Amino acid sequence: MEKKRIALRKLLEAVEKEILRKPDRKTLDHLSLLAGFQDWDSFQNAIHGETSADENYK
Repeated sequence: MEKKRIALRKLLEAVEKEILRKPDRKTLDHLSLLAGFQDWDSFQNAIHGETSADENYK
């Protein structure tokens, strides 16, 4: 029973670590494309900067 508990604890720790992991740049670029932007930087500029999101649709 103790071995199962240890195995379950290790599995949960691995899952939590994966959930908290920051996505890599390639993943962020793909998500930005789904939202209608060219890349992650243009998405961030549209959200936090002075850039209008309409520029992506010209």
